[in-house]
Amino acid sequence: MDTVYKRCAGLDIGKDEVMACIRVPNEAGGRHHEVRSFGTFTGQLEALADWLAGEGVTAVVMEATGQYWKPVWYALEERGFELLLVNARHVKILPGRKTDVKDAEWLAELFEHGLLRGSFVPPAAIRELRDLTRYRKRLIQTHTSEAQRIAKTLEDAGIRLGSVASDILGLSGRAMLVALIAGERDPDVLAELARGRLRSKRADLREALRGRFTAHHALLVRLALEHVEQLERSIETLDAEVDRVIAPFARARDHLDTITGVGKRTAECIIAEIGTDMSMFPDAAHLASWAGRCPGNNVTGGRRRSGKTRRGSVWLGDTLTECAWAAARTRDTYLGAQFWRLARRIGKKKAAVAVGHSILVITWHLLANDAEYRDLGGEFFVKRDAERARARAISQLQALGYRVALEEAA
Repeated sequence: MDTVYKRCAGLDIGKDEVMACIRVPNEAGGRHHEVRSFGTFTGQLEALADWLAGEGVTAVVMEATGQYWKPVWYALEERGFELLLVNARHVKILPGRKTDVKDAEWLAELFEHGLLRGSFVPPAAIRELRDLTRYRKRLIQTHTSEAQRIAKTLEDAGIRLGSVASDILGLSGRAMLVALIAGERDPDVLAELARGRLRSKRADLREALRGRFTAHHALLVRLALEHVEQLERSIETLDAEVDRVIAPFARARDHLDTITGVGKRTAECIIAEIGTDMSMFPDAAHLASWAGRCPGNNVTGGRRRSGKTRRGSVWLGDTLTECAWAAARTRDTYLGAQFWRLARRIGKKKAAVAVGHSILVITWHLLANDAEYRDLGGEFFVKRDAERARARAISQLQALGYRVALEEAA
């Protein structure tokens, strides 16, 4: 086979050890390989980079092994090496030859002949944004869990605040919780703490706030409420930092914000996962395939075995699904019409995946062309095939026992 990389290296990365194999030309005109072991401390990774540079290596390949590949990648990235990250499933070594040394040699040999396809690794600014948005999402999930924990504690105490107030952590709900923690048990006094539209429900609140709230419940609610407030402060800090980091990509975020179902925060999450440089993905289909948002392609002997989507980025998938459900709640929009059109045939969950795929395709085009989204309207699918829609409507009316006569409107 042809040699694509004359001086390359393959790295097998573990938690405490990096096995490196270089492949370079020898004096006889053939190929020479050498394997060395390095630790994973920063100084040892710098020694690895020095050795590779001293051997004239220009390109390095490594497997995506958990989080362990990242420090190695960063250390070599600073030194200007051409780096390639590969999916471990794509480079399975032959049975019976499984050692760290053999893994490194196998990676280097495959890489030498150009037989490996790299994974997408975003630039440093996008990686920083990704860390922030993912951490923010985890804190929001924890905030939701704490709110549910408070609701369960109130239910245990016979306090049915959640049955009257839509948000127990709103302005009125928090005032009542603070009063309960402080020792107030009179339902009339607690109900008078209601603000805004909730004041019109004071009679229901008096009934809902009569229970057996003890010191035990007060301790649990106090700790949970303190945690909620600390989480909210952390989320505000992350929001401010995300706004600072995403400033160079604000134009791209604003373009995505025009898509039905996509808001400012979800646009930030999408950019954090795929970046803004769509040259990394030749077309929208490649992006959808990388994200695991397109139908599976498994055909053998002329028979299609499965159309199930393969596993992709969980973070991006969750964000796209959230956007799809938001789009489903809109009126007279293309994505909303697509959701309900598919939901009748394949169910709501699969329809959400399909609409998420459409949002990702739209995202690629907006970022690639520096454009804003133009909605096709909720009547798009009806107008696209008007004859078929008319025939379906007539057949449905006839099935209900009606005689149909059509007259074209002026």
